[in-house]
Amino acid sequence: MKAIVKSRPEKGLWMEDVPMPKVGVNDVLLKVTKAAICGTDLHIYKWDEWAQRTIKTPMTIGHEYVGIVAEVGSEVNSVKVGERVTVEGHIACGHCRNCRRGRQHICDHTVGIGVNRDGGFAEYVSVPATNVLKIDKRIPDEIVSIMDPLGNATHTALSFPLIGEDVLITGVGGPIGSMAAAICRFVGARNVVGTDISKFRRDLARQMGATKVIDPLNDSIPEAMQRMGMVGGFDVGLEVSGSPIAFNDMVNHMYNGGKISLLGILPSSTQVDWNNIIFKGLTLKGIYGREMYETWYQMEQMLLSGLDVSPVITHRFKADDFQKGFDIMEEGNCGKVILDWE
Repeated sequence: MKAIVKSRPEKGLWMEDVPMPKVGVNDVLLKVTKAAICGTDLHIYKWDEWAQRTIKTPMTIGHEYVGIVAEVGSEVNSVKVGERVTVEGHIACGHCRNCRRGRQHICDHTVGIGVNRDGGFAEYVSVPATNVLKIDKRIPDEIVSIMDPLGNATHTALSFPLIGEDVLITGVGGPIGSMAAAICRFVGARNVVGTDISKFRRDLARQMGATKVIDPLNDSIPEAMQRMGMVGGFDVGLEVSGSPIAFNDMVNHMYNGGKISLLGILPSSTQVDWNNIIFKGLTLKGIYGREMYETWYQMEQMLLSGLDVSPVITHRFKADDFQKGFDIMEEGNCGKVILDWE
């Protein structure tokens, strides 16, 4: 079968013929129909420091996809051949303390599909049946293929109450930030203000429902707050940029007692004014992946109730043209990029 493989420890990815994956007694073989490129895939493509430290070549990458069940293991009875499914990308051990207290998303022994084992940028992928999810047929395939990152946005946004609150999202123009903005508006936030240095992505965030989006290089958060009649600061902050400057801007403009969800990966050199955090009484929560599996339930129900994240999909290519997708991702002028495997 064909697969997009990180076959060599250098920049790039290659479409190659690889063996069909094995299907264990508790596994499901999925025929992939659509997949989406993630920022993690871009890191692997670029072969940056994180990728060099994490990825064992050769590796079939990809962890955002939807497909049809082609085969099930002898012990599997949760799904049937022919059903449309997607996959939770973190395989939990099921036995550590966190797994047994319902926190599988922070399992002590997590294995990432497309990162630590072969992934879904392929004609077929084999995954544990426990990670397979059947999604309501009313939700289109393209949206199902991006439910992994939508889950990140959902986990980030819904970690704290939002009804009537003023929300600041740093890095709002990225796909997860834009989807988080849509979620905040959908569940009843009063103002959703975002910052992003990319004009393309600022426009995308506005299309996704952000109340106000500013360029932090040419505008300021206090001026935007003043124009909107906001007093005091933001109640909830969603940090998805990974920028130390953006994070400290957020801390400076939080209302006393505010709450911050941290999804962006800040560099180890980041300096923080802890006095600001302590004396404002701020709550910080680290966000990793999706809460398994409550986040999946939440996003499915929001999509069925009218949440529209379709504008975040900006480019579509045939799988054979995957290089075009990675070129656009590297340029940064895009939302989600879909690869068609049909």
